[in-house]
Amino acid sequence: MALTFWLSIAFVAYVYAGYPALLQVWATRRARRRPAADTNGQTGLPGVSIVIAARNEAARLGARLDNLRSLDYPPARRQIIVVSDGSTDGTADVAARYRPFVELVEVSHGGKALALNAGVARAKFDIVVFADARQRFAPDALRQLVAPFADPAIGGVTGELLLDCESALFANRRDGKRRRNPASTREAPERRTSGDRRLGFESTIGDGVGLYWRYEKHLRRLESAVGSTLGATGAIYAIRRGLWSPLPDGTILDDVLTPMRVVMSGFRVVFEERAQAFDRAPADAGAESRRKVRTLAGNFQILGLEPRLLAPWRNPVWFQYVSHKICRLLVPYALLAAFFSSLALAQHSVFYLSMVAGEVAFLALAGYGALLDHRVRMPALHDELGVPARGPA
Repeated sequence: MALTFWLSIAFVAYVYAGYPALLQVWATRRARRRPAADTNGQTGLPGVSIVIAARNEAARLGARLDNLRSLDYPPARRQIIVVSDGSTDGTADVAARYRPFVELVEVSHGGKALALNAGVARAKFDIVVFADARQRFAPDALRQLVAPFADPAIGGVTGELLLDCESALFANRRDGKRRRNPASTREAPERRTSGDRRLGFESTIGDGVGLYWRYEKHLRRLESAVGSTLGATGAIYAIRRGLWSPLPDGTILDDVLTPMRVVMSGFRVVFEERAQAFDRAPADAGAESRRKVRTLAGNFQILGLEPRLLAPWRNPVWFQYVSHKICRLLVPYALLAAFFSSLALAQHSVFYLSMVAGEVAFLALAGYGALLDHRVRMPALHDELGVPARGPA
């Protein structure tokens, strides 16, 4: 039992601390120089096709298209494609108002993966940029995103997503080190749907999400330095059109499956932190939990769609993939093993008894945090929806 406990603890420590430390040493030894690229003038800039898959995004799409049209990139080298995934709220009408600057593709509702397939099929340029309707790009985001493609070994590039809890774009930025982008903060007035009302609330979990997101981006930066990242930020990433493989119906994480296919084709996918997109943190623990469940389900799904990822002779970043993706999926089981083994040993050792007490206290604090989040969110939700808060009986 003692061996089980310590192996479980060591496994968790490796996943969240040992692997990043190993990457740091590896990246230092394999520092790569990115080839210089001409990003100052209009000559030499590759053509880009921007694909947005939109499902009932009428309330946000206009501001998003205004943002894309205002980017510092030659209009003649930029194609914007909006795929309306069976929208029923006027999304297609909004996109149609931007013709001829925006190409509208209407498909019956089949999910994001099939919508992206339709969008890429319409792309006319060699670089395809994937974006969402919700976020905004910095003015120079496209220039920075395409710069690494000057290296023919680069097959994909992911930009950096800055959340409101960490970006100078929003008022609660703490360190003030990143450049402010006032132009991206101006949005056209929108009529919010009930599903969008939560965006008006200040996130109750912003600090925690911001810290975790910085940790994840640090890993992505290191993995890029030693070879390739293991995925992309769905809000802003690009690939060479010739490396695109149509996504299977029902694909959950296109921003992981697509980059990994690029890597297995023999190209690198790198992280370009100067290509910036902006978004808000999840409104509450419930929203973040749903996102996490979707991510976990997507990672399991990818193993079924691309089992060759588990073959070290097929996957050039096999070690990173196993350490970052597969081991993460096993962490909950390691924690359960640590808990039950320490529980079995607690009757014989004060040390293991203290371990059990610490684990129970940790779970209690997590439950208490969830309760506080619920109590903070409900009054704001009542105010937004015009529902009177329930008073004492």
